[in-house]
Formats: sequence, structure tokens, C-alpha cells
Amino acid sequence: MRTSFRFTLFALLAALVLGVAACGGDDDSGGGSSGGTSQKKSIKAGVVTDIGGLNDRSFNFLANKGLEDAKSKLRVDGRVLISKSNGDYVPNLSTLAQQQYDLTVAVGFLMADAVNTVAGKFPNDNFAIIDFSAAGLKDKPKNVQGLLFKEQEAGYLAGYLAGLWAKDNQAKVISTVGGQKIPPVDHYIAGYQAGAKAAYPAIKTLNGYSQDFVDQAKCKEIALNQIAQGSKVVFQVAGQCGLGALDAAKEKKVQGIGVDADQSYLGPHILTSALKKVDVAVFQAIKNAQAGKFAGGTDVIASVKSGGIGIGKIGPAGTKYADQIKKVQDDIASGKISNIPDTVK
Repeated sequence: MRTSFRFTLFALLAALVLGVAACGGDDDSGGGSSGGTSQKKSIKAGVVTDIGGLNDRSFNFLANKGLEDAKSKLRVDGRVLISKSNGDYVPNLSTLAQQQYDLTVAVGFLMADAVNTVAGKFPNDNFAIIDFSAAGLKDKPKNVQGLLFKEQEAGYLAGYLAGLWAKDNQAKVISTVGGQKIPPVDHYIAGYQAGAKAAYPAIKTLNGYSQDFVDQAKCKEIALNQIAQGSKVVFQVAGQCGLGALDAAKEKKVQGIGVDADQSYLGPHILTSALKKVDVAVFQAIKNAQAGKFAGGTDVIASVKSGGIGIGKIGPAGTKYADQIKKVQDDIASGKISNIPDTVK
């Protein structure tokens, strides 16, 4: 009896120890683990928009989507700060740094000076900037990573489709409406013009800049003037302002091409969109920071080959060319089509 009692007591104690050990596998990162998998490190990640705001339905919208994806899939603590003017850049970036965010993402080329300033003041915090090389920053801070894109490849795909459509529909002119004349905008435009001429050498291209990424009326006016000069396809490269150009295309019953995000939701007049997967770049940057793989002082460059650049849904007027566009995309990915221009002459 005494031996049996000792055995029973030992078994109970062993079970209790095992139970406590099993409970000890949980941590404070939120959410339980299963199958012995380790928890993801809990970090804070922030996004600071440029003045286009989240309603641009393209650039800033996508950056915020990347943050939202990281919050839901990686369980990071995320926050977005919206800049109403250029004067908000430094205060917004500084706010997240002061609150010890593990990664702060600045949305856009125009924020380069602000990032350079704030990164220098907070050398122990990590930053990423979309559309600007880390090496191009004035003081070359080692705590900043550039998130770049080969926009010219997306522009080429959209331009090739525009050229094919124009050739079959006896259209002699296509056009682009850019925001400010900055490298990422011109990359799109140069690629678009090259793609269109590769598909239809006789095509004429028009181009104009609104010097604005917000005011839709400015882009609409430029697009209407281009359409009056014969443009039958208008490619907007101006964020929220560019939605005005696409509205002009709808109003005048010509084809429109969206930018950054798939803007086919605007209607059947959208021939396609030149995709720049900012959301994927932001998500991956946050994921790398969470894994301790942030690489300051370097650039990550998205391309057709990497899947970070592409073309959106092709509208009714362009579906007959889908196979041809797919081949062009494959040729860009393989390097058969290379040296796509990124400078507007």
C-alpha cells in the first residue's frame, strides 16, 4: 500500500510539473503558439504619409495597406501619421522616433531631407524611405534603408498596351499627366513612352506636369488639353491629383491608365494600371525589422522579376492584347527586354 501510494504521488507531481512547463511556453507577444512554433517578436512600426494623404487611392494608400497587413499577419503594433503639408514631415517622423518605434517608414521622394534630418537626431532608431536611395541622402545615415522600384518597367508594360490599342484604333496620340517632375514619376513616363513606341513606332506622346499630387482639378485640366490635342489614352502619374486626369478620360470617352494601385474600380474606361507594390515593400520591410534583419544604409529594389512591379487588370478595350502583354512582361523578367529608359527627354 505504501509503495502504491508513493507511486501515485510521484505520478501526480510529474503531471503537475509537465503542465507548468507547458504553460511556460506562452509569452507576452499576443496569441498562443501551436505545434511548438516560436512567437514572433512584438515590435512597433509606423508610417508617415506625404501630403497626398490616404485618399490618393495609390501611393500612400498602399503604404498604409502594407502597415495594416503587418498588423494583422505579423501582429505588430502599427500607427500611421498623415502629413498635411511639407512642414509636418519632420515632426511626424520625430514623434514616432520619440515613441521608440522599431521602424518608421517615410512615404515618398519628397521626404528625403526630413528623413536625413530625423535619422541623424535618432541614430538608434530605424527608418525606411520609399523612392529614395539610402546612399543618396545628404549625410548617408546608416539607420535608413531605401525602398526603390523600377517604375519604368511598369510604365513600359502600360505603354506597350496603349500602343497596341492605339494602332488598332487609328489613334495617333497618347499622353501622360505627371505630378512633380521627380525621378519616380519620370521613370513611369519614360517607360510608358518607350513601351508605346515599341508597339507602335508612329505614335506621338504628350506629357505635362501639374506640380501637384493632391488637386484633382489641375490634373483634369492638363488631361482635357491633351485630349483636345488628340490624345486617346491618358496615363496618370500624379497620385490623388491624377484621379482628375482619369475623370477627364471618362468624361471625353477615351482610355485612362491608373498608377501604383489597380484603379480598374473607376470604370471600364480604365485600360489598365501600372502597378507598384508599395504595400508589399512596406510589409517586407516591417517583417525584416521584426526578424532582426533590418539593413540600414542599403536599398531594396523591386522589379518585374521580383514581382514588385507589374500591370493591373486589363479593361474591356485591352483584353485582346493580354497574351502579348504577358509575353512582354516575361521578356522583361528574363532580361530579354532591358535598358528601358527612365529619363524623360
